[in-house]
Amino acid sequence: MENIKAYIESGVLELYVLGDLSTDEKLEVERVLETYPELKTEVEEIEKALQGFAEAEAVEPKEALRSKILDSMNTGAAENDIPVLPITKPNSSFYKYAFAASVALLLLSLFALINLRSQLKDSHNQIAVLQQSNQKFTSRVNYVEKQLDETRQSLNIFHNPEQYKVVNLKGTPNAPTASIMVAFNPAKSEVMIDLASIKMPANDPSHQYQLWALVDGKPVDLGVFNAGNDTTGVLKMKSLAKAQAFAVTLEPKGGSINPTMEQMMAMGAI
Repeated sequence: MENIKAYIESGVLELYVLGDLSTDEKLEVERVLETYPELKTEVEEIEKALQGFAEAEAVEPKEALRSKILDSMNTGAAENDIPVLPITKPNSSFYKYAFAASVALLLLSLFALINLRSQLKDSHNQIAVLQQSNQKFTSRVNYVEKQLDETRQSLNIFHNPEQYKVVNLKGTPNAPTASIMVAFNPAKSEVMIDLASIKMPANDPSHQYQLWALVDGKPVDLGVFNAGNDTTGVLKMKSLAKAQAFAVTLEPKGGSINPTMEQMMAMGAI
């Protein structure tokens, strides 16, 4: 038989034991029992269960009625030789085992779910740490690339003296130790400050240094900068095609229209 379990669960064996099958059905069951001996054990279990059920639910009859019924049963059995089948309750072991298996499966599923949730949480934490590390690494790489680019710009100035005029501005009595290097390319109208060369007193938040060019005797604004913020690369200032000299003054933040001569900090001629 392809599925003995399904045959057992169909209830036909209980009906066979109870005698509720037709003659043909009973013969079919007996044929199956002969073919599959393991079903005989199931039939015996059903008989025992029904017997136990009958004994548990039995009501003790009165003695006179009990004797009368027993005499009648003995007489009938002797005359007709009819076997009396014990009444037993259905086998419930299968349902007990099925329930226990369901509870075990539920507990196992809950354990697996909790374990999976813990693993997912750990994975998320690891991903967050990796993302943070990647951001820091990216920022560091960008910073290094920026420094390299600024360094290349500085080197390009000194490697091309025929294009850039390098003017070294010296300190005035207002800042005797001050100095700053300015690169000037008239052909490209470029004016750049070499940040590594800046040696100026640090300016306070309300003031900035302002670069000026002397063009035909008149000061021309080239923009403002701070001292001490950057130490590599170059700072590109406003465009200018010609100049005779450069100077730096200390001005209010944002710069002034005209230079404050009393705050002249450095100057140098081309």
